[in-house]
Amino acid sequence: MTQAPVRILPVVDRDSEAFWTWGRDGKLAVHRCADCDYFVHPPVPFCPKCDSRDVVPHAVTGRGRVVTFTVNHKSWVPDLPVPYVLALVAIEEQDDVRIPCNIVDCAPQDVIFDMPVEVVFERVEDVWIPLFRPVHS
Repeated sequence: MTQAPVRILPVVDRDSEAFWTWGRDGKLAVHRCADCDYFVHPPVPFCPKCDSRDVVPHAVTGRGRVVTFTVNHKSWVPDLPVPYVLALVAIEEQDDVRIPCNIVDCAPQDVIFDMPVEVVFERVEDVWIPLFRPVHS
């Protein structure tokens, strides 16, 4: 069994808690405005589109596409295996919501632009890190 890489954990606050914890239930949480239905990421307590303060976490499908990526060959954290893929994934629900993440379960050279992906979670302590893997039809 391969051990998960060492990760620097995020600061979890009131606004970001759902994003970092709903993965325990297999759900990717993205804030959504109750007034105009706009998805907001990174999570903040207001809607940048309509200025509403009625913004709450919402479970999305966890599917999306790779918008851009880079293959990193430097281990910035001790014991981090290289190479690894850093990507921005646009969620299926709203193309301008981009989740920074790692692409897993495929060779770095196989990642391509617009690749359909789905979320998987890696638990580290009390945080569930959203990662994305290719969707196989």
